[in-house]
Amino acid sequence: MRADTKHFLCDIKDGIATIRLDRPDRKNPLSFDSYAELRDWFRELHYDDEVKAVVFASNGGNFSSGGDVHDIIGPLTKMSMKELLAFTRMTGDLVKSMLNCGKPIITAVDGVCVGAGAIITMASDLRVATPEAKCAFLFTRVGLAGCDMGACAMLPRIIGQGRANELLYTGRAMSAEEGERWGFWNRLIAADQLEAEAIAWARKIAEGPNFGHMMTKTMLQQEWSMSLDQAIEAEAQAQAICMQTQDFTRAYDAFVAKAKPVFEGD
Repeated sequence: MRADTKHFLCDIKDGIATIRLDRPDRKNPLSFDSYAELRDWFRELHYDDEVKAVVFASNGGNFSSGGDVHDIIGPLTKMSMKELLAFTRMTGDLVKSMLNCGKPIITAVDGVCVGAGAIITMASDLRVATPEAKCAFLFTRVGLAGCDMGACAMLPRIIGQGRANELLYTGRAMSAEEGERWGFWNRLIAADQLEAEAIAWARKIAEGPNFGHMMTKTMLQQEWSMSLDQAIEAEAQAQAICMQTQDFTRAYDAFVAKAKPVFEGD
């Protein structure tokens, strides 16, 4: 997996990729280039066995201020409809690539997390934040609809329809305490411990059955559009496939030997 990224920072160690946007002086806004590179990086991740989990971390006390006002929003006001649709499809493809990368993604948020930054966080599998984190889906505040990059489909599933309605209509910031209470944040962690805790969580996941994690993430996405009968059948098939892996046998052998299983992802 590529660690020599140009438009965001990437460090890969012990099966964990830690990535972060790298414009802390401007609260880490996204640019056209960083959108595209993140999209391509997560697409490639689907085919990579080296990385077993991802931590999307903050930088300089903030996660992301969303699309850059000068580098993105200004140029968008001068684009044709065809160009605008190409852009919005690209940003949506970033979310799709995150959902389909086959690896658990943990987002560790400090400070500002708004716009596209909030969407990236929403599209992650697990989300942790500091008590100071402020998360806002502020699209209506810049004259747009709240339905950006899958927000109207995904956010209600995480925090409930009524709460999602409030955030998407008003664009107001969700406090860290609200986010934890509503189930958006899995837990709140002090700023000086945030990244270490996220990496420790990722390491624990990376030590698990990675083929099983891939299958879990796949089913979590696919079952949104299934009936209950279809979901049960799909899970039966997925679990039967997992029962053919060596990790399943390793777990059984370790149980018999009263030892901790060492998973290898095959």
